[in-house]
Amino acid sequence: MPVVHVALPVPLPRTFDYLLPDGIQAKAGCRVNVPFGKQQRVGVVVAVSEKSELPINELKSVVEVLDSEPVFSQSVWRLLLWAAEYYHHPIGDVLFHALPILLRQGKNASHAPVWYWFATEQGQAVDINSLKRSPKQQQALAALRQGRIWRHQVEALDFNDAALQGLRKKGLSELACEAPALIDWRDGFAVSGDRLRLNTEQATAVGAIHSASDRFSAWLLAGVTGSGKTEVYLSVLENVLAQGKQALVMVPEIGLTPQTIARFRERFNAPVEVLHSALNDSERLSAWLKAKNGEAAIVIGTRSSLFTPFKNLGVIVIDEEHDSSYKQQEGWRYHARDLAVYRAHSEQIPIILGSATPALETLHNVQQRKYHLLRLTRRAGNARPATQHVLDLKGQQVQAGLAPALIARMRQHLQANNQVILFLNRRGFAPALLCHDCGWIAECPRCDHYYTLHQAQHHLRCHHCDSQRPVPRQCPSCGSTHMVPVGLGTEQLEQALTPFFPGVAISRIDRDTTSRKGALEQQLAEVHRGGARILIGTQMLAKGHHFPDVTLVALLDVDGALFSADFRSAERFAQLYTQVAGRAGRAGKQGEVVLQTHHPDHPLLQTLLHKGYDAFADQALAERQTLQLPPWTSHVIIRAEDHNNQQAPLFLQQLRNLLQASPLVDNQLWILGPVPALAAKRGGRYRWQILLQHPSRIRLQHIVSGALTLINTLPEARKVKWVLDVDPIES
Repeated sequence: MPVVHVALPVPLPRTFDYLLPDGIQAKAGCRVNVPFGKQQRVGVVVAVSEKSELPINELKSVVEVLDSEPVFSQSVWRLLLWAAEYYHHPIGDVLFHALPILLRQGKNASHAPVWYWFATEQGQAVDINSLKRSPKQQQALAALRQGRIWRHQVEALDFNDAALQGLRKKGLSELACEAPALIDWRDGFAVSGDRLRLNTEQATAVGAIHSASDRFSAWLLAGVTGSGKTEVYLSVLENVLAQGKQALVMVPEIGLTPQTIARFRERFNAPVEVLHSALNDSERLSAWLKAKNGEAAIVIGTRSSLFTPFKNLGVIVIDEEHDSSYKQQEGWRYHARDLAVYRAHSEQIPIILGSATPALETLHNVQQRKYHLLRLTRRAGNARPATQHVLDLKGQQVQAGLAPALIARMRQHLQANNQVILFLNRRGFAPALLCHDCGWIAECPRCDHYYTLHQAQHHLRCHHCDSQRPVPRQCPSCGSTHMVPVGLGTEQLEQALTPFFPGVAISRIDRDTTSRKGALEQQLAEVHRGGARILIGTQMLAKGHHFPDVTLVALLDVDGALFSADFRSAERFAQLYTQVAGRAGRAGKQGEVVLQTHHPDHPLLQTLLHKGYDAFADQALAERQTLQLPPWTSHVIIRAEDHNNQQAPLFLQQLRNLLQASPLVDNQLWILGPVPALAAKRGGRYRWQILLQHPSRIRLQHIVSGALTLINTLPEARKVKWVLDVDPIES
């Protein structure tokens, strides 16, 4: 009997062998039902062979093969096998991560057949008046004689399912099904929306990408905020769709999708499918199948949309390519941007990485001539660059987090019938709750971090582990009832602004106000209608949104970002500042950006304000080269967690000893640790880590692979929870 090597969604870096019964065939990439322990599990066949390392008589048999053809396209299959190896992650976890939930559960990997009612020969011949005593059945039969009725349409008709079942018992009607017809959008493809006139830079970018459309080419589209990058994407997609090919457009998070989807649907008379975490399981499977069958022309999605199979993919676009949301931070820690480049290379198609603030790794790839640079230096239309001001907060009488000069500026812009954005990257009412009498602060015992006060819900919430507790009436330390909020959050800012600007509509856009399905779209529509004049928001407001009437953007509290132990914090702050500032003055009106700080002379601020992001990036890359930090070297972090703060550091010390004794290690490998992680405790677990650094990515991969084969021989390996993070973006 043939042996199938099956990957299961378990945290073990191996496959499991099963016998394939006579008369049953299975290919690599097909799903199977197999016995596993005392239950049956869905697995994916990775390979079929004639032998096993285990005795054949000890192997169990496959119960059922669920697919006649692989559920993965060839390019996605290659991508996943390579990614499992590169990120050193269990193959079963990787393969199942790439499948919609319903397919992981063993559901059919094709569109469900559509059921319909029809009149039988007897139903066509019978005298309809013989059903006078059953008026609903009479109505139903009259309708069926006109033609078939789809089962999902019955609810909208005057009769019901019971009437049709009654006719069925009399032999007058019957149910049948057929596979849904595939819709070919190519025949009717047209550009339905208005094309904007491209400026010289935009037209040059579109022409360059189009000239290399039949092979792999990676393009960095570096355009200042408001320079019309989306218009370039649309023009490139027009060329791709006109050739009958499909497109994948990736955005960092769901918050960016409403406007993006609307623009793509307005422009093209072609089906646009959306993939993100807010879809239910059947919606996700339906979009996935439409892409696989070629029915979807464009798929717009967040990072996991990368694994969507396409019948004929022609281009990949990654908008806001610098965004950290493209890096998965739980389980399989892949970077969707990097894997997208691998996929584009595998399929020999172009990939466009768009950003006003490109990641330093991407700029490094441009310097290494791996990517081609396309610059958009002018804002689209009549939009002019926003003027930038720094407000020194030292000695100022701040009210609700706002300096008097900022309040005055806000009044000017509002009186001119414009909109104002206040950026505060801290949701909730206040970041801490303090006892005024004894100084006790409400702290999450599971994370050693302060609880955030959410006043509207009247609870304290930890933004690290999401645990909640009611707001205490008294201080648990001294019994005082004098509990005061400390610091400013978006919820408090919204409340405090009302007395300053009576009658002015205020909209708060953060994770708390947009958690309901459709809430974000509703709020954005209200902003575009001009309903809300003051917008308060976190990072959700910083990226990609186009608000034509916003002329003033203020960043209220960014000083914490200027002083951080993480070497990437300067890059993140520079990107955030540039992106937030880019929301001002996007439609011909003069924009203004105000930054409040206690450190106006900070060198990072000075570089950004006077020279811009490009100068900062050049300076930061030179610093990283001097210090031999990524992208000039490669990093792997191994993190371990425990409940008692003893086993994790011991395990990592054993691992360090193992690495240092390895014959694969050379003198260019630098090991830091074990040291506590920057967030040293989370969810009741103490977190430690080891950082491995090497100038050669390939060499570092070999060293890690060698260590992983021996890691389970360590005495503490089973006593801790440990994870491996290749190319980490968080320390």
